Amino acid sequence: MDNKQYKNLAEAISIKDLNKSFKVRQKDSGFKGFCKSIIRSQYKNVDAVKNISFNVKSGELVAFIGPNGAGKSTTLKILSGILYPDSGEVKVLGLNPQKNRKKLAYDIGTVFGQKPQLWFHLPAMDSFNLFARIYEIPQEVYKKRIAELIKKFEIEDIVDQPVRKLSLGQRMRCEIVLSLIHNPKILFLDEPTIGLDIIAKKNIRELIREINDKENTTIILTSHDMDDVEKICKRAVIINKGSIIYDGKIKDLKNNYIKKKTVKALSETPIRFSARKNVKIIKKSEFGIKIEINTDKTPIKNIIDYLLKNNQIIDLTIEEPEIEEIIEAVYRK
Repeated sequence: MDNKQYKNLAEAISIKDLNKSFKVRQKDSGFKGFCKSIIRSQYKNVDAVKNISFNVKSGELVAFIGPNGAGKSTTLKILSGILYPDSGEVKVLGLNPQKNRKKLAYDIGTVFGQKPQLWFHLPAMDSFNLFARIYEIPQEVYKKRIAELIKKFEIEDIVDQPVRKLSLGQRMRCEIVLSLIHNPKILFLDEPTIGLDIIAKKNIRELIREINDKENTTIILTSHDMDDVEKICKRAVIINKGSIIYDGKIKDLKNNYIKKKTVKALSETPIRFSARKNVKIIKKSEFGIKIEINTDKTPIKNIIDYLLKNNQIIDLTIEEPEIEEIIEAVYRK
């Protein structure tokens, strides 16, 4: 599929009523249970994915998140053609990933934070050259592409060093370059910043957004690092126990699932504020106060208006809950 066709494709991924279950062997504990399982094994069906449906537009950057065992990996393996669904309809770039796995492989890239694809004892450049041949990229096209990627990801000084000698951040940049050599239309990122320091994470996040913006690459991000989710994506699809429990804008999560905000105020004169219903005083000093407001029952505007009217406020900040707290609230609901 060329870039012109891809840009005209409304949806990169379409999932409708997808189901997948696995047979899991059951065994009682102890030696007796072991002997019993040898004579007569018992199995039970475990639903990994239960009737999920969602679409991803071409060029969209979506966080696909959930706790361990939620069904993320199963869904991604179905999308890449590795697993067959029990029922439902799946389309990736308009193709059935199971029937067109080989064809689809030329338009999909993957990065697994804990499963490197680079050859550990060889320079990254050797892996780049190998993948170019695997994807049958014409030499002149490959040379131009790899030069652009090496410059963009600032790995000029490390591509000829053995991968084992690179830092984790350097290796991850090379891993992403490897996944982008064939200019995939869809990129699956699984924990791309795991184990990285703050600076390396920031650089990787900026590069991911740049690839999405400049090359119109559809990106599906799975991560337990909620900073990745909040700083890279605008939309989140949250899955738990095989079912989708949220699909929408990340910014709306704060309004829909967390009904509290924290206000800090500093005054030139002694703070005047008394305890009241739906407002919790977290900390109070002579000239400052920190309060938590249940915004579902008390408008935050009323509290701010009171503070401004009855005090000589010189500094006031409103803090929203951390994204981790929000996601936990979604899981609990």
